[in-house]
Amino acid sequence: MDTPSEPGQPTRLLFLGEENLADGFRLIGFEAHPNPSPAQVEQILRQLQHTHDKAFVLVDEALMREDIPQLKRVRREGGRILVMAVPSLQGPTALSSDVAERLAALFGTATLRSE
Repeated sequence: MDTPSEPGQPTRLLFLGEENLADGFRLIGFEAHPNPSPAQVEQILRQLQHTHDKAFVLVDEALMREDIPQLKRVRREGGRILVMAVPSLQGPTALSSDVAERLAALFGTATLRSE
């Protein structure tokens, strides 16, 4: 039987995304998973849920737009696992998140673009 994580257990730091970003996150102490497939992302998030680990997970924007059921579930439920998107180093920044969608609804999409 799994037991919930202890209050003093450290939060895991994970990066899932582009290889060129993964190197930088690895240097600052993140567990980096470069260029994971949607199936690999699903498996990593399921394992975090199963082990009851606390985690801060950065996901690149391309993966955030994929149809990954466990990613959607973790984002919807909140709790021990916090997921945030990071933009690609190439191209315009267009983050998609619940907060970004709410801001776009309030202020228009032009306010969220980085040029």
